[in-house]
Amino acid sequence: MSQITPEVLWAQRSSSTDPEKNIIFLTISVPDVPKESFKLDLQPTSLTFDGHSDTLKRTYHLDLAFYAEIDVEKSKVHHTARNVEIKLRKKDLKEEYWPRLLKDSKKVQFLKTDFDKWVDEDEQNEVPEDDLSQFGGMGGGDFGGIDFSKLGGAGADAGSDDEGDEDDDDDEMPALEGEEDAKTDAKADK
Repeated sequence: MSQITPEVLWAQRSSSTDPEKNIIFLTISVPDVPKESFKLDLQPTSLTFDGHSDTLKRTYHLDLAFYAEIDVEKSKVHHTARNVEIKLRKKDLKEEYWPRLLKDSKKVQFLKTDFDKWVDEDEQNEVPEDDLSQFGGMGGGDFGGIDFSKLGGAGADAGSDDEGDEDDDDDEMPALEGEEDAKTDAKADK
């Protein structure tokens, strides 16, 4: 019976001071593989996974050689009906991200970035909570400083074009950074 390499999603955080934030998130997509039907061997520099789904009649196999060492004792595994989620603790406390997950720099088809968990390195300490309170509520708050009325007629002034509104800037695109001053000067010349 042939073995299938499962899709693996990954993301990471790093910290030179807090081991709890110095981690790799791995999600191995193996639907319908019960806990009794898989074997996970986690070593300081590698991971091996073997699993079988009776319902899908699939056998999965995965070998990963990590870019750097992890702390096996501090890593956690969570099994769900659809996948195996692993939180690997990086051994070395460093502020920099690993440049890649695997030791070998060759691109592999089964490994993908987990954009749901990914945060850019320079923004990892500013990750907002996953709630909508930052948008000021749905009753006309400022939506994080974005003025939707200037984004192409979807705002409060959307119907006013028919009424001969003097302000003809509603149809223009907002200025790019650096162009705002030039646009303000142009208005002053009118």
